[in-house]
Amino acid sequence: MDVVYDLIVVLHLLGMAAIVGGYLVTLREPHVNLVQVWGARAQLLTGLVLVGLRESGAVDGDPLDHTKIAVKLVIALIVVAAAEMQFRRRRHGDPLTHVVGLGAIVNVLVAVLWH
Repeated sequence: MDVVYDLIVVLHLLGMAAIVGGYLVTLREPHVNLVQVWGARAQLLTGLVLVGLRESGAVDGDPLDHTKIAVKLVIALIVVAAAEMQFRRRRHGDPLTHVVGLGAIVNVLVAVLWH
């Protein structure tokens, strides 16, 4: 089960790379592209799966900090909602673009710096 868990971690990181990379690429003319939308969806889904696997005891690891997970979930939901709304609008320069990109970066900071 550890191999499956590690593969899901890789998919989780690729989702983050899609959001942040897409954001950095479009900074001159800010907009949300399809890669960012799918990256946000992947982040949310793989994050839920990772938490589920850890909580079920299918993989070993330190106990999860449920407050940290809740904060990351709220941020992820905001990022997904903003990405979906802004992509449907197809407007350039929309502030929701920055919510998507910076929200993903904040979620990475929470994941890494929250001990």
